[in-house]
Amino acid sequence: MVLSGVIGGYIHSAYKAEWSGYSLAAQGMAIQQVEQARCAAWDVRSLPIRNEITNIPSLTWATLDLPISGTNAIWATNYVSITSIPLTNSLNASVYMVKVSTVWPFRWRNQTKYFTNTVADYFAPD
Repeated sequence: MVLSGVIGGYIHSAYKAEWSGYSLAAQGMAIQQVEQARCAAWDVRSLPIRNEITNIPSLTWATLDLPISGTNAIWATNYVSITSIPLTNSLNASVYMVKVSTVWPFRWRNQTKYFTNTVADYFAPD
């Protein structure tokens, strides 16, 4: 009985370690997308005056940054939403909330579950 408890604990810890690696890779992928929004072009000189983030795709996908061998790459999807938050002053400027949700699959015991890591940040034109 003790041996079965030890083996069960080892299997559960291996499962949690693998899940943590996937989650950390997905978090890094979400932060990478937020950094792309930070470097995006702001169109502040257009007429009529519009302060908006341009050139940010709303849907991207890539493999998680995990060790792979052959065809065991894990694909994740980034969903990007950009929300304008108008300021009530005479500057005619807006603040934008960029929210990135990374959805990634985790397979364990012939069952696939999907998890989501979300990162949000606020940006304004210079």
